[in-house]
Amino acid sequence: MASVFLWRAAARRLLLSLLPPPGRAAARGAGSALPAALLRRGGLVGGRWVEAAAAFPVRDPASGAELGQVADCGVAEARAAVRAAHGAGAAWSRLPAKERSALLRKWYDLMIENKDDLAKIITAENGKPLKESQGEVLYSASFLEWFAEEARRVYGDVIPASATDRRILVLKQPVGVSAIITPWNFPSAMITRKVGAALAAGCTVVVKPAEDTPLSALALGELANQAGIPAGVYNVVPCSRQQTPAVGEVLCTDPLVAKISFTGSTATGKILLKHAAGTVKRVSMELGGHAPFIVFDSANVDRAVAGALASKYRNSGQTCVCTNRFLVQKGIHDKFVEKFAKAIESKLHVGNGFDAKTTQGPLINEKAVEKVERHISDAVSQGASIVTGGKRHSLGKNFFEPTLLSNVTTKMLCTQEETFGPLAPVIKFETEEEAIAIANAANVGLAVIRSPCLLCHVRSREEYTSIIFGLPLCKRKGRGDLCIMKIDHRKSCKEGNRPPFSALMFECVGCGKCWGG
Repeated sequence: MASVFLWRAAARRLLLSLLPPPGRAAARGAGSALPAALLRRGGLVGGRWVEAAAAFPVRDPASGAELGQVADCGVAEARAAVRAAHGAGAAWSRLPAKERSALLRKWYDLMIENKDDLAKIITAENGKPLKESQGEVLYSASFLEWFAEEARRVYGDVIPASATDRRILVLKQPVGVSAIITPWNFPSAMITRKVGAALAAGCTVVVKPAEDTPLSALALGELANQAGIPAGVYNVVPCSRQQTPAVGEVLCTDPLVAKISFTGSTATGKILLKHAAGTVKRVSMELGGHAPFIVFDSANVDRAVAGALASKYRNSGQTCVCTNRFLVQKGIHDKFVEKFAKAIESKLHVGNGFDAKTTQGPLINEKAVEKVERHISDAVSQGASIVTGGKRHSLGKNFFEPTLLSNVTTKMLCTQEETFGPLAPVIKFETEEEAIAIANAANVGLAVIRSPCLLCHVRSREEYTSIIFGLPLCKRKGRGDLCIMKIDHRKSCKEGNRPPFSALMFECVGCGKCWGG
């Protein structure tokens, strides 16, 4: 048995000797060298950078070049991270809210100081245009800023009692160790929006980043250490696709973990829910979407096209709120398709994310490209027409042309599944009732409605199960920009008894200057 352990130790030393030192990244034609000060290759457990028995490559989706090797954490490392988070929990939860607030604020300040380097890391491992990455870093940092302030406002409550000799007080306490499992499409923002809230409340976290984009999570860990976040409060266990199921199961079944927060596919979410059920953990799931974008005859076509372009092709169609289905009324359909195609061809530029002209970077990997191809092939075989695009781009295997399909029906895969790519299928409808039926045919999704009549928007909330409103007017004088108003709701468990809306939430996600901003 001793010889086995000696052999494993020797193998591990040999493997680590072959890994590039921290900070080394493959050269890229369009981008400068990645920031060595923020690149880490190990997991972060209990405030220390730890290696694993193996490593996996992180690749630039634009070129396929290896950016570096990262520790392939497994069950042992995941359990160690959970224990570290649990061990740090008592002291962190007892820390005065003001001090937690100050540490989160320092972390935010460091993100802002390093925003350009963080953006380069995102573009290198995710492929999105550098301008979008810079926007994501600011968005990501804003969560730390917000929750730094909210840490001071974790208020309790006093509830009137039914008896004179009793007093009912509500004290809010941190739930404990929170497992944070995040996607690759927003490798920084999806972490801070979860971690910021958890740390502000007094919880500690174990982050399992997506295998395609672990460098951003590790860079955040480096800045957390610099900010003085105590050891064990923020832990990161990067792992390969092969190790992901085992690591996910540990995080969902370990009795020391009290909370699971996951953003990703519905299929994966169901697996995690099953694992978490055994120990009855609290769970937060942000799963797949199937967003319809609805354009009525009364809409301004130019504004509708501008909104459609922004809604569909951000991050090459790889966001959970990207439009997946375009429903256009018969009277305006042909004009909309014509102008939409011209806008796609003239305003979208496919290229490396480090190229300043690029608006459309690569898809995250070849599997994502194959799904887009499968949806297009299925649609064309059933009578759909390719208006523009429709094939891989000459730049490389992960690049795909922004594509527009017409003559699309609800029997096609692209109207039944989330594509998560640069594909815009357009369905023609005649009546509002028909549009409602098509939009509500999926059990997930958001929608955008284009109409100049505010009363139509208000009335439509009674019909659609989930809506993003595209209001055409902005209160700033001289502007008529698209302002997207999101309405969210919580559905009843019993589909047959579900009301149109059981709760409403308005949020300006457009210009930020209108009455909803």
